[in-house]
Amino acid sequence: MYFLIRLVRRTSRHSAWVLPLAIICFVFVTGWIAMAVAQPGSDIVHPANYWWWFLVTATTVGYGDFFPDTTGGRLVGAYVVFGSITTLAILFSRISAIIENAKGRRMRGEISFSGRNHIVLLGYTAGRTERLLTELLSEPEREVVLATWEDQLSEHPLAGEERLHFVRGDLTDLSVLGRTGLSGAHSVLIDARDDNEAVTLTVAAHTSAPSVHTIVALRDLRVQRTIFRIDTTVHCVQWHNTQLIAEELSDPGIAEVYQELATAGGKGTYSLTVPSGGATATVEAWQGALGRGHGATLLAVRTVDGIQVSPSWDLPVSPGSRLFYIASDRLDYDEVAGALG
Repeated sequence: MYFLIRLVRRTSRHSAWVLPLAIICFVFVTGWIAMAVAQPGSDIVHPANYWWWFLVTATTVGYGDFFPDTTGGRLVGAYVVFGSITTLAILFSRISAIIENAKGRRMRGEISFSGRNHIVLLGYTAGRTERLLTELLSEPEREVVLATWEDQLSEHPLAGEERLHFVRGDLTDLSVLGRTGLSGAHSVLIDARDDNEAVTLTVAAHTSAPSVHTIVALRDLRVQRTIFRIDTTVHCVQWHNTQLIAEELSDPGIAEVYQELATAGGKGTYSLTVPSGGATATVEAWQGALGRGHGATLLAVRTVDGIQVSPSWDLPVSPGSRLFYIASDRLDYDEVAGALG
């Protein structure tokens, strides 16, 4: 017993797997020698039988096909049981420590993410980032990596969310960006503390993963001229418009569509009202009349029940309803009604 305790002390600093292996091997050999002394000539001592007796005794199964019948032999059996329990206790404690350490590394942002087709967020703003994460994680199977500066967060902001991965470090360091799996990401949002930092992070992200769809949230959109000198494919959006940011991250190009709709000189958004003497027709009929006759697209309809965006095609549009559509020019009711059929 004394030698077993000394062995534990001497090897306690060694590898988590070496120590329990060393203990069980030591107990196996010394137990065999002790059993040979305690019960010379016993069937247990025979090499073909001892390993089996040791296994069932160490695991406390005890089939009873071999058992010591002397006081010394029983003491050896107790020694084997004690040694096996010690080994298992050390083994389980080390496994528990490894699991806890892994959880701690996840909480501290020390992990490296190796997935693909995920979304990366660079930067953190209390409250705003949580709302954005909630929006992004509402999509099933979507995984998100949040990367922050070391002084922004000390631990994982949403520890219970398994699909949110957390990385801390210098966001201009390419090795830190590599830990986010940026090169395999679906898209990346640069959500910096100010526009100057946004430019710096854009340079770092472009260097690390130039082909990944990049969105930069800016407080002053005039800074996008500087951003475009780095990469003309970057999409710049207003910092406060979190809904648009979330949509652009999930479906690249949405921000460009909104921008095109708001740009003078292109197609505009208009509306027309069905007069009191007008015909009642379905959305499908109106969509066909607008599209075939004028190259326009119906967006929404306001009826007595309120406004409906992307309405059902079988929705009846009665007099007094207002139609919202995209077209190159404003249309009046008579121009469109003639194509209703």
